[in-house]
Amino acid sequence: MNPDPTEVALKLFDDGHYAQSTFEAFKYLDNKVKKLSKIKDSGYKLMMAAFAENSPKIKLTALSTASEVDEQMGYKFIFAGAMSAIRNPRGHDILIDPIDRCLDHLSFASVLLRRLEATVQ
Repeated sequence: MNPDPTEVALKLFDDGHYAQSTFEAFKYLDNKVKKLSKIKDSGYKLMMAAFAENSPKIKLTALSTASEVDEQMGYKFIFAGAMSAIRNPRGHDILIDPIDRCLDHLSFASVLLRRLEATVQ
């Protein structure tokens, strides 16, 4: 049985591996979106397709008003940006993050996961 990804991120954080903890948290977010959307891509491309306001695989709003469409579009870019700006550098480079940056990243990942859990059916 595979370990819970959040436990992996927590263990890395507790051991002082802050960049790796951030990477695992955002990898978990990526995999969660992939599972919900049933899209095979990952990262930026996955987020742009999963949350596309014209035909989203994951609806964050009812998309019945201009404001709701704008919110869906905004989150599409926030999720995609998080993959490009936070997850990717830690997956491709050797980075050392200070604890404060890691805490900010983990808090941000938590915000995105909570928003994902509040999807519109």
